[in-house]
Amino acid sequence: MFGLGTTELLLILVLVLIIFGAGKLPQVGKSLGEGLRNFKDGMKDGSADKKNGENDRIDQGKS
Repeated sequence: MFGLGTTELLLILVLVLIIFGAGKLPQVGKSLGEGLRNFKDGMKDGSADKKNGENDRIDQGKS
């Protein structure tokens, strides 16, 4: 997993606990999970649009 060993993961966990505190840790995890879910949904929508032949071009009309 990215070349991280047990010691490095424990050190990162301790630093996160110090920075955010134990009370805010569930909120941070929830926000991170929602962000990842939204990103994955966006990627799925984008690939579905490309399969359907929709283009993301902006109309460059004369003004």
